Amino acid sequence: MDPVTSGLDPTLPLETFGNTTVATGGDSRLYNLNVFYNPGDIAWMITSTALVLLMIPGVGFFYSGLARRKSALSLLWLSVMATAVVSFQWFFWGYSLAFSHKAGKYIGALDNFGLMNVLGAPSVGSPRIPDLMFCVYQGMFAAITVALAVGAVAERGRMLPCIIYMFIWTTIIYDPIACWTWNPSGWVFQMGGLDFAGGTPVHIASGCAALAYSYMLGKRSGHGTQELNYRPHNVTHIVIGTVFLWVGWFGFNAGSALSANLRAVMAAVCTNLAACVGGITWCLVDYRLERKWSTVGFCSGVIAGLVCITPGSGYVAAWAAVIFGVCGGVACNYATKLKYFLRCDDALDIFAVHGVGGFIGNILTAFFATDYIAHLDGYTVIEGGWLNHHWVQIGYQLADSFTGGAYSFLGTCLILGALDFIGKFVPAFRLRATEEEEAAGIDDVEIGEFAYDYVELTREVKIPDDDDIIDEGMSTHSLEGHGAGMAMTSHHEKNQDSIDSANQLAEWAHRA
Repeated sequence: MDPVTSGLDPTLPLETFGNTTVATGGDSRLYNLNVFYNPGDIAWMITSTALVLLMIPGVGFFYSGLARRKSALSLLWLSVMATAVVSFQWFFWGYSLAFSHKAGKYIGALDNFGLMNVLGAPSVGSPRIPDLMFCVYQGMFAAITVALAVGAVAERGRMLPCIIYMFIWTTIIYDPIACWTWNPSGWVFQMGGLDFAGGTPVHIASGCAALAYSYMLGKRSGHGTQELNYRPHNVTHIVIGTVFLWVGWFGFNAGSALSANLRAVMAAVCTNLAACVGGITWCLVDYRLERKWSTVGFCSGVIAGLVCITPGSGYVAAWAAVIFGVCGGVACNYATKLKYFLRCDDALDIFAVHGVGGFIGNILTAFFATDYIAHLDGYTVIEGGWLNHHWVQIGYQLADSFTGGAYSFLGTCLILGALDFIGKFVPAFRLRATEEEEAAGIDDVEIGEFAYDYVELTREVKIPDDDDIIDEGMSTHSLEGHGAGMAMTSHHEKNQDSIDSANQLAEWAHRA
């Protein structure tokens, strides 16, 4: 009996199948297409896909915890909505634009439009897995990239234009960068650039997009004043988000080996090590200044380490991952100050952690990539980085990083500029909420639901003169321990019972 038909041989070499020239890999009614792929590889890739999906709510929880509570739910909502919008875009034409077998140097063709003919043929990513498996795995990468970037709308961006932006940005920005980085036809791939799991397509692209989005939206009301001098509203959310991301990153990096092999194991080891060292490093940098062991600092350092190791996780040895973690933790920590020099309200420091972290990771990959680590999968051959005396690799990495970052930043500005221009005539496309909507909170105005059973009250602080007249209907409370000259007035459209806080410049919320 023919083993291709019977399925008796589970690991037939792919080249023994004469019908592999068929776009779908062959007729599944006549042939058992499973025999050309290792079930262990397929199982590992399905698991990795689920792990990357888990990262997306992790991003939402992380961002939600960093924001003020009156806009906490909107950031969670945008993260999961990114999954839905981008998954449809990926089905519609995204996968074809990024990973078409007929792709050019910059973007793919539409021969896989609507996932047409995406089935059992070997993928462009690896002959070890079929097109269909590679498609769903890479779709999660596209979704989390958008989820990372849209955190820039925190506390002042409107929902509808952001949803439209998700679809357009994935099509115009992410798909071409993914194509030229990971598609064998892409110019970075052919040049010899090394990016194992997304230093440029995921992190630099999302970080620069977030920076552009922050510029286009403008600063939040009260930026630079006491009104925005606040701590993250829910550190528990930040920890939960970090745990989701940390666990999911194993599928993100180790899964990028695209099969179950030693290279995937090494990527997992490097990923965890860089995360641990990044968290410790950030904590130490913060402790030097404040003498506090910050939970938020540790979580931020973990993310910085994970971002930094992403492009090199499948190319470097475990000892190098320690250097990635230290450099990522230090560089991203200090990069959080860049927004003041750039005069940009990057509320969640997305550019500092992902843009800068991805860039540092790309550069370090040029130094520490080695040929023997890449060949742990049994078939990948690279010239390596500086450890292999391949000095020109630094030029390849710089070209990849700056091109991807500039393309993402400028492209995002053009997309958002076009949407905002349309918004002058069609208010639904207006990017930014009004001052009144921002004061009420995006959760209330855009969603009508809250992360908690109460919302934060807007507050006004003023120094009254002797002749000040307190408007009727406004509550005034003297602040204990701060003198008789300062008073605080609070209000909300649904004003009910409120709780006085004697030691903080706030009045927290009411029953919704």
